[in-house]
Amino acid sequence: MEKIPVGVLGATGMVGQNYIALLAGHPWFKVNYVAASPRSAGKRYREVTDGRWLLPRGYDPDVADLLVEDANDVSRAAAAAGRGELAFVFSALEMDKKEILALEDGYAAAGIPVVSNASANRWTDDVPMLIAEVNPSHAELIPLQQAARGWKKGFIVVKPNCSIQSYMTPVWALLEAGYEVKRIVVTTMQAVSGAGYPGVPSLDIIDNVVPYIGGEEEKSELEPLKILGSIENGRIRKADAPLISAHCNRVPVINGHTATVSLEFGAKKPGIEQVRRIWSEFRALPQQLKLPMAPDRPISVRNEENRPQPNKDRDADKAMTVSVGRIRACPVFDLRFVGLSHNTVRGAAGGGILNAELLKEKGYLA
Repeated sequence: MEKIPVGVLGATGMVGQNYIALLAGHPWFKVNYVAASPRSAGKRYREVTDGRWLLPRGYDPDVADLLVEDANDVSRAAAAAGRGELAFVFSALEMDKKEILALEDGYAAAGIPVVSNASANRWTDDVPMLIAEVNPSHAELIPLQQAARGWKKGFIVVKPNCSIQSYMTPVWALLEAGYEVKRIVVTTMQAVSGAGYPGVPSLDIIDNVVPYIGGEEEKSELEPLKILGSIENGRIRKADAPLISAHCNRVPVINGHTATVSLEFGAKKPGIEQVRRIWSEFRALPQQLKLPMAPDRPISVRNEENRPQPNKDRDADKAMTVSVGRIRACPVFDLRFVGLSHNTVRGAAGGGILNAELLKEKGYLA
């Protein structure tokens, strides 16, 4: 099979580098276009990242000599698409929200689908916000989005905030099994890589916990309601429940967001062993389709009393598995557990790639 040529916007930043690294050797996609800020434009990718490559794993040598384009110049990408050298782009843009909104719209209007990691379009009501195992049906909004905006080939799809992915799939598995989740109290302990590079100053985070991350609590409380919502009249109508209270903290861990979660159920309440079984047996569309980036087990249940832990469990199954443990009764609500996911893979670039694989299999990308 001839690989689909893809681009990465914001290719020199931390999330962009993760896209470049994870796409090395991908069976379906090949990076053929890279774009970043104007100060990087006109240089070879290797020149821009020399001394600034942040990851232990490398990238496809063919990417090294790609000329970095100006991400603000949509016409260059449109020309590449016209030559058959670019089918769609991953957006890892790091700039003002209004600028991202304008740029992602510009790429889509030029006929280039955008699979975005940026937060700017997450609350645009005709843009699907996908976790591939949870709400793949929201991809059905794409043709409605295109019709409403007059776009023939382009569209925008986003992925949610990285921290909610440490517990959203386990919550969804319980909902799918028929248990109403009424209220959630969640405390996240978020790795420093979630702040990008150079990120949090060392004197602020070493020997410390920072109990505030701008915008994170609002995202944690609201984004799940869009993910659990329904398509109505060409828009996503957010779900009414569960009610979520979130506390978000930055902790001195490099990679891996941990969440401690308490759930209150409706009248029907699962037992602890039922929960373990539901999570252990949970499989979804990405696993049925055997998508390349999909983990064999979306949820890994740890039975040890002190797991999951970031440096032991974040890399499980391509760093795409959500690890859960300490599953026990809650004396205030009904159930409590600890969830963990790799924030720059499952929560960022890997989740974006999985979304693109899903969209390809559904016929939206070719």
